[in-house]
Amino acid sequence: MCVDVCPTKVFGFDADSQQVSVLDAADCIACLSCAYLCPSGALKHGNFYVVKNFYRDVDFSRRMERFL
Repeated sequence: MCVDVCPTKVFGFDADSQQVSVLDAADCIACLSCAYLCPSGALKHGNFYVVKNFYRDVDFSRRMERFL
């Protein structure tokens, strides 16, 4: 879910290991969409200022809520 929701494509998915990794943390805009959707709470953010989460894909988040 985090790979799909990220507007700046910070994450990459390795199909062989079934693992998600951060490709370039500098591209993160701290919209927090990935952390908002993560069912396990595995994502943590630090050193950012919370402003308006205008990049959050609300429609995608609503579709994913049924799986959480």
